[in-house]
Parts: sequence; structure tokens; C-alpha cells
Amino acid sequence: MHGLKLVERFKSTQVHALSPSDTTTGGKSSRGKFINHRIKSFSKSKPSNWVSVSESTHLPYGLPTTDLLEPFIEPHLKPVDFVGTLADLYRRLQTCSAQSNDKSMLCIEQYSLLRSLGDPKLLRQCLRAARQNAGDVHSKVVLSAWLRIERREDELVGVSAMDCSGHILDCPKAALESGYAFNSIHDNCQCLKDHSEVIDTSMFIGNECLGLNEDSDVSFCIGNEEIKCVRYRIAALSRVLNVMLFGSFLESKMDRIDFSQIGISVKGMRAAEVYSRTRRLDIFSPEIVLELLSFANRFCCEEMKSACDAHLASLVGNMEDALVLIEFGLEETANLVVASCLQVMLRELPSSLYNWKVMKFFCSSEARERLARVGHASFLLYYFLSQVAMEESMVSNITVILLERLRECATERWQKALVSHQLGCVLLERRVYKDAQRCFEAAAVAGHVYSTAGVARAKHKQGQQYSAYKLMSSLISENKPVGWMYQERSFYNVGRERILDLKTATELDPTLLFPYKYRAVAKVEEKQIREAILEIDKIIGFKLSPDCLELRAWFFLVAEDYESALRDIRVLLTLEPNYMMFHGKVTGDYLIGLLSHRVQQWNQADCWMQLYQRWSCIDDIGSLAIIHQMLANDPGKSLLRFRQSLLLLRLNCQKAAMRSLRLARNHSISEHEILVYEGWILYDTGHREEALSRAENSILLQRSFEAFFLKAFILADKSLDPESSSYVVQILKEALKCPSDGLRKGQALNNLGSIYVDCGKLDLAADCYMNALDIKHTRAHQGLARVYHQKNQRQAAYDEMTKLIEKAQNNASAYEKRSEYCDQEMAKFDLDTATQLDPLRTYPYRYRAAESHITSSDG
Repeated sequence: MHGLKLVERFKSTQVHALSPSDTTTGGKSSRGKFINHRIKSFSKSKPSNWVSVSESTHLPYGLPTTDLLEPFIEPHLKPVDFVGTLADLYRRLQTCSAQSNDKSMLCIEQYSLLRSLGDPKLLRQCLRAARQNAGDVHSKVVLSAWLRIERREDELVGVSAMDCSGHILDCPKAALESGYAFNSIHDNCQCLKDHSEVIDTSMFIGNECLGLNEDSDVSFCIGNEEIKCVRYRIAALSRVLNVMLFGSFLESKMDRIDFSQIGISVKGMRAAEVYSRTRRLDIFSPEIVLELLSFANRFCCEEMKSACDAHLASLVGNMEDALVLIEFGLEETANLVVASCLQVMLRELPSSLYNWKVMKFFCSSEARERLARVGHASFLLYYFLSQVAMEESMVSNITVILLERLRECATERWQKALVSHQLGCVLLERRVYKDAQRCFEAAAVAGHVYSTAGVARAKHKQGQQYSAYKLMSSLISENKPVGWMYQERSFYNVGRERILDLKTATELDPTLLFPYKYRAVAKVEEKQIREAILEIDKIIGFKLSPDCLELRAWFFLVAEDYESALRDIRVLLTLEPNYMMFHGKVTGDYLIGLLSHRVQQWNQADCWMQLYQRWSCIDDIGSLAIIHQMLANDPGKSLLRFRQSLLLLRLNCQKAAMRSLRLARNHSISEHEILVYEGWILYDTGHREEALSRAENSILLQRSFEAFFLKAFILADKSLDPESSSYVVQILKEALKCPSDGLRKGQALNNLGSIYVDCGKLDLAADCYMNALDIKHTRAHQGLARVYHQKNQRQAAYDEMTKLIEKAQNNASAYEKRSEYCDQEMAKFDLDTATQLDPLRTYPYRYRAAESHITSSDG
């Protein structure tokens, strides 16, 4: 792709400045040009598509221009009628028979539809439902590994790939058990219980059974060795052996049978004799069991084969075992062995993507066919692998190969649409435009209308701009209008028509990033820097994304507001620590180092004061920036990581929040802290009881504010009766007795006040909120307003919410709440303001819809 490209990345949302060919001048490296404190003017050598930049700014690559911006084609299913499509899928789920593979795959279809929403909790629910309804081992293995990577357990220090979390749906051992189990998603497995058996090895000497007194009546000769056996027991191993030993074959009359050419060793045959008597394998080495497996295949000993398969599967514990045994499993068609090996490989993702010894079992068509012969090549498997690969890199060869294998597995219409669309997106990123166009066209034929945008983009990349414009215009005229249609058409439009399309796109879908970015850059081209910042602020106010933060930082650099630029870069790196700026030429940390010289320097104590101030102002972005600076000085501070996670959750950045929680857990130096952070991780992933157990165990080790707060938070997360409420109150009071800072104690007082309000103890609630406000917990204004409202002091409630609006940086929710305490006209103003600040808040829409319904009914 030539020139600049500003896109919402699938994995790494980057702002691309200029293409490498545009940004290389005079042979100098980009880093070398960037070192000077004050960058000299680039007017002599800058390309014609650069915007003029002040000599004093740190912008060696200039600014983006509107001509070089383009929206991102999302690699997800995006139905035109999203609600209708989900409703239809829900009906199919309801009518599908309980616990069946069909229902499991419907849950995966639901997962694929919800991917575009980016809500990790919804996606996790779909995967759990799919795992709960899976009956075959293969599906269980894939889905258990998928659930593990959704929780990113690979990032937890001290947790290995095959460790069991204790939940049956994630358990690696339970995944190898075929059949449907009527388990709740919260049920625990048996891994933590000791089922070890004491084997009486005294009865076995040299693999011969001394405890059984049966006379042998046949010998099997291997070389010069004879293995004495009981004929009817060997015959009982399979129909083939029974016919050989008791049928019309010569062997039925022989006392000594030559097995030298059979392919089994002396030890192996002795093991077969012992197995024929005892049906036990646990006394043999894995090498001997492998021989027995081969023997069982040769003579169709189904029971022995199943026993060997299960025994060998239980021995696979690490990647080394898996790489060795999977070859034997594929050769001997041992389903469980292959499943167990696959499980290790899948649970080691994403690192196993970079292991060619692993990938050779998945990537070629021949490899897929080998897996298919043992029942382990499926759409589900390759869907999982390809999604992990795409998250790692949209343009890697491995991603393309896995998507090709996925296409070979696709049978249903939605599957074909999904894989064709995703392959089109990957090829578009790789600049293989003709092939990308063919893939998008195939997806569109399969019923995925959104892929038409991909067709148009591929045409545009091949110089067919008018054809792309006509295609999108036709799509708009033939379908119900959707925001992305106008966004895409704007890319092929010009002048006022482009602006109108972008305006319509925002009206239909305020969450689309491209229109805001385009309008902001257009204002920069007109030298309206402050107006550009205000435009990009509109989207950052309710949807935080790295590319928008980088763009705003860019604008602040032009305005020489280095402190604000530094803030945005710090927050950007909080969301994506490895983010590269200026078209991947400059690391964020390097830019921070340069800009730090232009702002006031703070020590750790200063940072705490700044954090307190910003937290009190509900300036979540500013608070994140301060914490990022503090972590640079003290990266092992788990408490700061935890605070970081709380802020990220407020900003609806769930993936980044969970990463911060995992880092908090990894950097903890005491067991009671580790238990608290593990408790929050479990709570946020839906395991309430386990989270409560972690909190209680932490309290047993050491009474701490965070442990008591976690316990109270979990218990309060349901409808509380008076007795339960009293118990939660006592726990919060215990928390407040423990050492902590004002930021957290303010939250505890706020929560305590909320419980008092629910119990009707308004005076006690008011005291809590007042105490919280005394330590600058600004959100307590909302609780106090609720108390006044309960006391029928509506004006006082309104005034309290007004104070919150005046103090808070992020105040959309405050406007929404204040609307409950004022007359109809003022309520309408507050709700309109809330919608303008955050279009994702649903209450204002419901209120206006209800109001319209009442008005029309009265009419």
C-alpha cells in the first residue's frame, strides 16, 4: 500500500504516516533524523503530499493528509440486519436439541457474528456454551484450548499450558472424555482430587504374571525366543486372532507359531501375553505400549487398541511428548493420542505458531488430510488456529496458509462467507489485490453483503475508482442504509459529497472511527489545529483506540502542547505496549524520552499527587498517563498495575484491563496479593465462587483492604437480603480499618453508601458519601444525589449532580443521571448532551422512544 493509511487494526491499531519509500530521504535513518531537540524544517526535501509543519515540532514524517486516509475493512461477519440475524440464530439455538454438536457449532456461528462488537465477555459466553454442548473429543480439545487463550493464561507466570484451572470446561483431562456431560459452566473437575492407585508390582516380574496359575498351551516364536501364552486368551483379543488360533488355519493346529515377521519384539509379545490375562497397561513402558498399539492394529484388537490409545494419551504432558507421539498416533490412527498431542500444541498457542515442528502438522493440504483420517481436521480447529494467527499478524504467510486450510473445511454458507471475507482482508493487507477481490466476491456470493466493501476497495487499489463508487452506490440503493456503506462510498467520493457521506455514516453509526479522523485531518489541512483536536475528542470521549490517540498526539505536537501529546502517547502504550509510531518507524518509548525534556519533570511523590488530582476529577485518560509514568520508574509495582486495570475497565478496554491484572498478579511478591489479583481475574471471567474463595484465603494469610474489598464486591454483586447486606457492610467496615490510600477508601465508602441506600438507611448513606467527598472521591456526588432524591429533595439532588458535571472530565453518565432529577425540558437537554458525549449510552434512546410513544398515543 503506497502512502499513508490510518486504519483500525485487527491486532495492532496503528496510524500509518507514510510509506517507507516516502519517508526515506538522503539515506538517513528515521531515528537519526529524529534525535535533535528541535527538528529543522523539511521544506527543502519534503514530499508534496506533506502538510507544512512548524520547525519546532517533533514531526520528521509530517502530518497525514485526507487523500491518504482510508477506512479499515474489518475481518468479521457484519450482517446488514445485525439484530435480525442474531434473532434468527437465537431461534435456531432454541429449537436445536439439547447438547449436540449441531448446537455447539451454532454457538460458534454466534461467536463469529459477535466478534465485530469486540466484547470479550460475550465472546467468552459463546465459547463456553459451545464447549458445554460439545460431545466429541476433538471439539472439546479445541474449545478448551480456545477458552484458555481467551483468558490469556499463557501470560501468567508459573502457569504451564497443561495446568488445570479447576473448571471442567477448561480441564485438559475432561476434554479427552467422549460424550456429553450435563455440567454447568461453573462446575469443577476432579483434577485436584487424588485418585492415585498403588500398583502391586510384586506380582509382576519381567512382564510375566506369577499370580495366575494357568497352563500355557501355545508359544509364539520371535527369533530364538519363545513366549508361552494361553491360546484362548490370545484368541479373545480379536476376531482375527480367534480365527487364526481356532479356525481352519494351520496355526490352529500348531503349538509353536512363528511371529518373527509380524513386527513385534520379544518384550512386546510378552506384554501382549500379560495384557491378555490382566487387561493392564500401566506396568509397561511407553515404547512397549506403542508396540502393543501396532500389534492391535495389525490384528484388529479393538479393545487393546482403545486401551493403548487411552494410556498413551494420558502420558502426553508437554510439547516434546506431543511431537513424538503425534507421528505414531497418525500412523496408527490412534484418535485419543492425536487428540492429546493436539491439545498440548493448541494450549501452547500463540507461541506454537512460531514452531515449524508444530505447524507442519497443520499447514499443508496433506497434513490436513492426515488429521482428517483420525477425525481431527475440522472447521472448528482451523477457525481457532487462523484467528490466533490473524491476531499475531494479519500479513504473515502462516495466516494465509491456515485460512486456506480453513476454506477447505468450510461447508456451511456462513463458514464459506467468513473464510472468504477474512482471506480477502488478509490479501488486501498483503497488497495482492486481484486475489483479494476474488475472495471478497466469493464471500458476497455466499450472502455476506459487507464483503462488497472489500470488492470495492480491491477495485480501487487496481485503479478502478469509478467502478468502486458505482458498486457502493448500488449497494446503498438496494439495501437498508448502514453506516459502513456511506463510510466506504465516501472513500471514492470527492468534495462536498464525501463530507455528506461521512456525516451520514456518523449519524447511522457513531462508533465508526474513520469519519472523525477524516474530518480532523481535513481541519489540520486548513490549519485549524484546535478544531481538529475537538473533532477527534468526540470519538475518544466514548471509544478509546490507539490510532485516534496517536492522531491526537500528532495534533498536539503541531500545537506544541507537549504535555498533552506525552499524555496521549503514554495512554496509547498502555493500550498497546509495542505500538510503533510514524508508520512503524519510531517506538513510543523513544518518543516519550524525547518529549520528556520539554515538560515538567515529576518524581514518584509528585506523580502520586497528580494521580490523586486526576482521579478526583474523573480524568481516566490523565490518570492512565500518570500511572504509565510511575510504572516506568517502578515496573514491578503490582498495586499500580491493579489501578491501571480499574481505569481501563472504566474506559471499556477489557482486554488491556485483563492484561494489567495479569501483570499485577505476576509482579506480586506476597501470596496474599497474588490471591487477590487472581480473585479479580476469576471474577472478571465469570468464576464468582472461585474468586470469593481466593479473597477469603487472602484474608486468612493477611487482613488487607483489597482482600476485604474484593470479598464485599463479589457478595454485593447480587440482590441482597437484609442479612446479606449487613454482612457486606461489616466486610466493608473491616476493609476501611486496613491501611490504604484515599483513592481506594473513597471507593469503599461509596460502595458502603450504596448498600445503605438499598437498605433504606439514608442518613448513614449520606455520612458515607460525605466522608468520600472529603477525601476527593468525586463520584460520591452521584450517591449523595440519590440520597436527596430518596428524601424527596429533588432540587438538592439536581444540584449535587451539577457539582459532579462541573468537576468530572468524563461526565456523560452524570448528565444522564441528572436528567432524573429535573423537569421534562431540562431532562431532554441532559439526555441529548449525554448522547452527544457518548452515543453508546442506551438510556437516553429508551427515554426518548418512550416519550415519543406516549406523545403519539395521546395524539
